[in-house]
Amino acid sequence: MLPDALANVKGFLLDLNGVLYVANRTLPGAREAIAALQKSGLPYRYATNNTTQSTQTMSQSLKAMDLPIEPAEIVSASYAAVLHLRQMENPILYPLLTEDTKQDFAEFPMSETAANIVVLGDMGDNFSYPLLNRAFRLMMQGAQLIALHRGKFWQWEAGLQLDVGAFVTGLEYATDQTAIVAGKPEAFFFKQAIAELNLPNDQVAMVGDDIEADVGGVQAIGGKGVLVKTGKYRSHLTAKVAIQADVEVAGIGAIVDWFT
Repeated sequence: MLPDALANVKGFLLDLNGVLYVANRTLPGAREAIAALQKSGLPYRYATNNTTQSTQTMSQSLKAMDLPIEPAEIVSASYAAVLHLRQMENPILYPLLTEDTKQDFAEFPMSETAANIVVLGDMGDNFSYPLLNRAFRLMMQGAQLIALHRGKFWQWEAGLQLDVGAFVTGLEYATDQTAIVAGKPEAFFFKQAIAELNLPNDQVAMVGDDIEADVGGVQAIGGKGVLVKTGKYRSHLTAKVAIQADVEVAGIGAIVDWFT
């Protein structure tokens, strides 16, 4: 049975990294939670700011961890950015993206010298001064920055890792420009994800390990936020923000009881 705080909820969004897995390790209860959701008959999607992989590759990686998630079930920051780009006139991209993630943007022309849009995602160790400086120069010539998200940090097997928000903020500072942000916690992202559930905002709960991007983001548009105490969750960091989750659980396995 659903907790009282989620009594009105009829659909779910779930984060991936930090909730179902960390690095290449499936978290306890993840497989059982997916099975319970599948049997429940409730609509759901996986809402992620992962920008190192295309949705196709993400699905393959998840299945390799015995997490049966199809590409069509994933709403990524890249997907939200593509929807935004389709509304723009003649976007030409300079992509600061992995080669795999570029597949999600294959419908758009790309250029290192004539781009009018800089798309910034996560490139991991491939970030370099020359790449960021080229983005800076394009922006100084009038290119708009679209950040797939502006996360502060994320959890990997080696511990907390610096996320792309630092580079987004740096480019904004250097160019006096404000980035368009496609991913969580932006309302645009959540509206796109919830539209796939065909439910009103107040009937959707987001399950995530980020108090700001996951919980705060969905609450800002009227949804419910479920905070899992895995992944990037740190109690002392959560206590610093003025956001209160509707429900807190030790891990994703706790939601199995909600559907049985």
